[in-house]
Amino acid sequence: MEGADNSIFVGTKPFMNYVTGVVIQFTTKDAKEVLVKARGKFISRAVDVAEIAVKRFLKDQIRVQSINIDSEEFENKEGKDVHVSTIEIILERI
Repeated sequence: MEGADNSIFVGTKPFMNYVTGVVIQFTTKDAKEVLVKARGKFISRAVDVAEIAVKRFLKDQIRVQSINIDSEEFENKEGKDVHVSTIEIILERI
């Protein structure tokens, strides 16, 4: 995977902001790959962002190269150990 410039971190912003970010990476910035990342409750939104980019906005131009799932462990504000699921979806130019 290229530099971190090609990463889209999905969170609380409006859905289309992330789709637009993916499209801009492939069109304006001529990226070969784009990494869509999310944690916890935003995982389904990341999947939707990738699917909309692949099937609607950049149809027949990009595809899903790989999907990596994992979990991160950290301590929350109350001092408890918490596991949060993560996903990384790598999109590539065809």
